[in-house]
Amino acid sequence: MTLPPRPPRPLLNRRLAAFGTTIFAEMSALAVRTGSINLGQGFPDTDGPEEVREAAVRALRDGRGNQYPPGPGIPELRTAVAEHQRSRYGLAYDPDTEVLVTAGATEGIAAALLALVEPGDEVIALEPYYDSYAACIAMAGGTRVPVMLRPSGDRFTLDLDELRAAVTDRTRLILLNTPHNPTGTVLTREELAAIAALAVERDLLVVTDEVYEHLVFDTAEHVPLATFPGMRERTVTLSSAGKTFSYTGWKVGWVTASAPLVTAVRTAKQYLTYVSAGPFQYAVAEALRLPEAYFTGLRADLGAKRDLLAGSLAEVGFRVFRPQGTYFITADITPLGEKDGLAFCRSLPERCGVVAVPTMVFYDDPEAGRAHVRFAFCKSEGLLREAADRLQALKRL
Repeated sequence: MTLPPRPPRPLLNRRLAAFGTTIFAEMSALAVRTGSINLGQGFPDTDGPEEVREAAVRALRDGRGNQYPPGPGIPELRTAVAEHQRSRYGLAYDPDTEVLVTAGATEGIAAALLALVEPGDEVIALEPYYDSYAACIAMAGGTRVPVMLRPSGDRFTLDLDELRAAVTDRTRLILLNTPHNPTGTVLTREELAAIAALAVERDLLVVTDEVYEHLVFDTAEHVPLATFPGMRERTVTLSSAGKTFSYTGWKVGWVTASAPLVTAVRTAKQYLTYVSAGPFQYAVAEALRLPEAYFTGLRADLGAKRDLLAGSLAEVGFRVFRPQGTYFITADITPLGEKDGLAFCRSLPERCGVVAVPTMVFYDDPEAGRAHVRFAFCKSEGLLREAADRLQALKRL
């Protein structure tokens, strides 16, 4: 008996069918192909502190981390992370049971969502969102529920009533990002207190992406959600070395949370990379203990670069949303007579030799961000000035 042929089936898991090549890969490839200045993807064009690089070299030469490091991360780094959380925020974590080293914060996000979310669970995420959030929620079988940050004056703001209304009986957790990529918003103590109260009231878990914790400007301050009453036992906090120390290729991140939450996340994480970046973990342990002058200098340097690029974009004619944190600027292209951010970004390299990223790809409803584009200012001053000069071409078109 001949069995009928099975119907054709797509190769890609249907949960990922909506996801293709990331916008960062597309725009970075466009930058290379056209020889443009890449202000799209968020990586510095210079390395971080020399003493941190030398710490990695020492570890390599001494044979520390060249073989598999411990699954949770080397003790030196876990201890340094715990010290960092205690000294800066008053958060006490046991480095043996409440700290987990990951392959960057992106893997930490994936591991947390795979561990904590089951099919049918709803996950609230601030929109626009970093693109891996949507993919990780989908891989976990969860349902993404966006709560939009909306333009107000020269920044984006959160509507707390809208957040509260988004919570249902199916909500499992809130995925929070502050300082926020791509908008540069830093949630205030009052906003965070309201989120904490909501999480406690509705018995929700919260995963917080705090990779830009040291990149805040002016009067903004970063306050971890885990510091609020009732939140330590229900919050998974993620951070990483890439943004703070300008070694994004090392991919060293970490999770801090209560022991039961770390155990859950570690269970998923061990089947992703298991371990990574052995020698670099030793270097990051030293980096976290750099003197305070390094961190204040980093903020001052990036603040000046923010002002340089923001001023240049405004002078060309963009509407600029001034970021309180991160190293990204969101700009509205409608004053330039444009309305489609994706088309604008694809044409920008040919028009003036600069690459940006359209933020519409970070929305469930692309129309909400269609006219917005994102520029990175984590570059050398000389490169930013050259980009500013090139962008002047937009005024003449």
